[in-house]
Amino acid sequence: MAAQKINEAHEHIAKAEKCLKTSMTKWKPDYDEAASEMAKAAVAFKNAKQFEQAKDAYLKEAEYHTENKTYPSAHQAYEQAGMMLKDMKKMPEAIQLIEKASIMYMENGTSGTAGIALDRAGKLIEPMDLEKAVDLYQKAASVFENEDRLRQAAELLGKSSRLLVRLRRLDEAAVSLQKEKNMYKDIENYPTCFKKTIAQVLVHLHRADFVAADKCVRESYSLPGFSVSEDCVSMETLLAAYDEQDEDEVSRVCNSPLLKYMDNDYAKLAISLKVPGGVSGKKKKAPAAPQGGSAGPAEQDDDYEGGLC
Repeated sequence: MAAQKINEAHEHIAKAEKCLKTSMTKWKPDYDEAASEMAKAAVAFKNAKQFEQAKDAYLKEAEYHTENKTYPSAHQAYEQAGMMLKDMKKMPEAIQLIEKASIMYMENGTSGTAGIALDRAGKLIEPMDLEKAVDLYQKAASVFENEDRLRQAAELLGKSSRLLVRLRRLDEAAVSLQKEKNMYKDIENYPTCFKKTIAQVLVHLHRADFVAADKCVRESYSLPGFSVSEDCVSMETLLAAYDEQDEDEVSRVCNSPLLKYMDNDYAKLAISLKVPGGVSGKKKKAPAAPQGGSAGPAEQDDDYEGGLC
């Protein structure tokens, strides 16, 4: 079966080469038919699992489409060549070709297709290179934002935000979350804005920026329904407990179903949140006031001050 497909592919290549020849009666190469034959050759190689040869055939197809000025088809061929590299486990080269295709899509007025290609590339590279995946998701989000397709842009920013948290790039995650939340507000998806507020609070508290966390909640009061939501009550309770260094209450809120069943990266922020200066599992208490005029512990003479020696 594989040998038959390989022979079939070579027959299509021979036909493509014939299409490019000129003569006294044929002055111009037939790039359209040559591209069609190369596409058939690529599919035959692919079915025979000859991915290297399939990739080369797709690149030739892209070249012929470019000569013929059928640019959308050229972009698709480059993307298919990238997918062959993916099947060969050559992921960086695959991503490079898919990015090239996405740039060409944008240059020729098909930005939506470019965004889809970048998203696909991000999914491919994410298991092995989070940094590159963040870059691709952000580029895809920017493409959709420029097209005023805010729902798709927000979803891609959401992927980027979660990976930034996983990478512990929390300052960038905070910026990404704010932009994401603004987009959901613009399309009036207020329940998702509530969840983004929780994510913001967790990120800011891990950044040790209580003021920024509190500001996110206060700004969310303008969102319809937020002030009477479970999300609002939970965040007000968390911030009050954090401010009072009440670790028992912080732990209770962070282990509640509302936070534990968020996206995994944010759930991990919740269960790992600690109160600075506190003792795990205990509420930090102020020193008791002196009674009966006697000096407190800090004022009493310590016979062993400085140690036993």
